[in-house]
Amino acid sequence: MNMPFTPNAMTVRILDREDRNELARIDKFVNDHADGTAFHRPAWLLSSAKACGHDWRYMMVEDIEGVLQGIVPLTLIHSALFGRALVSSGFAVGGGILSLTDKAAQIIADAVWDFAEIHSFPTVELRGGPIPRGKWQNDAGVYAGFAAKLEDDDEKQLLAIPRKQRAEVRKGLKNDLVVRTGTQEVDRLDHYRIYAESVRNLGTPVFPKALFDKVMDAFGQDADILTVLSGGEPVASVLSLYHGGTVMPYWGGGTYDARRLRANDIMYYALMNHARRRGCRRFDFGRSKIGTGAYAFKKNWGFEPEPLTYAIRTADGEAARDVNPMSPKYRLQVALWQKLPLSVANRLGPFIAKGLG
Repeated sequence: MNMPFTPNAMTVRILDREDRNELARIDKFVNDHADGTAFHRPAWLLSSAKACGHDWRYMMVEDIEGVLQGIVPLTLIHSALFGRALVSSGFAVGGGILSLTDKAAQIIADAVWDFAEIHSFPTVELRGGPIPRGKWQNDAGVYAGFAAKLEDDDEKQLLAIPRKQRAEVRKGLKNDLVVRTGTQEVDRLDHYRIYAESVRNLGTPVFPKALFDKVMDAFGQDADILTVLSGGEPVASVLSLYHGGTVMPYWGGGTYDARRLRANDIMYYALMNHARRRGCRRFDFGRSKIGTGAYAFKKNWGFEPEPLTYAIRTADGEAARDVNPMSPKYRLQVALWQKLPLSVANRLGPFIAKGLG
């Protein structure tokens, strides 16, 4: 489907099918752009949308010679529980407008809103990137990102961790824990089991296992799983994405025993060293809501928070979606979910979580 739009010798169009050449072109644009992330890539957009039963689009702006000037990945969220939204990028903490100029970014933003109106999406969420002009809200002051450079060797990496947190890592190193990395079915099954237990304990529904599998398959060598075992039993595990010399531990968790064993501390320290050996130069700890335990945990590791800005626009008279589990409106649901048997939570969770986007 094409949407002609030609202000200032630029043209906006929509990619809505798997065209190998176009997707390769987008992938190159993302990889070449200094602000490109794993969440801008076709590997993320297509795999996450398909795994959770949503449609996807790429909005693309080109100059008069057909050279890409900007893109935005869009997930078309339809949920009976959480409503309809056009999200960039779905199931991600980033992936907003990626452009070479402010002009291209604004053209894309206007076209995205036109698309939302035509297709009756009351909300558009752009996670990261520039804040467009017009009726876009700057949803700042809610989340912060955490990233830092990796050190040259294991010992320097350990010494770079602040003293209090370094002591926790040293305690974990004495616990005879084993670290395993891989992408095989055993890695995936152990990871999903641990992650599902972890999010149930937090009171949130788990995503479908298909989401993790399709992302792993789509990213290939740019994704893997690191698992920490105690006495042969997996106790902590994280699925990480690799992009542009940066590792991002994206989906991670631990069992109840993980805290006592300091397995989560060992997991992140081991991942830092593993990523450096893979050639990474930077560790992206992802986002956390300001004022939460996860926010404090990442600061304890010596990471400085960088405020994240998300652009949100809603139709007149409509309120923005609220899918934040920390929201007061979900306090009762979270408390009830924490009490569910794990088998029940794992059956019900994916039907709910795939509508979050």
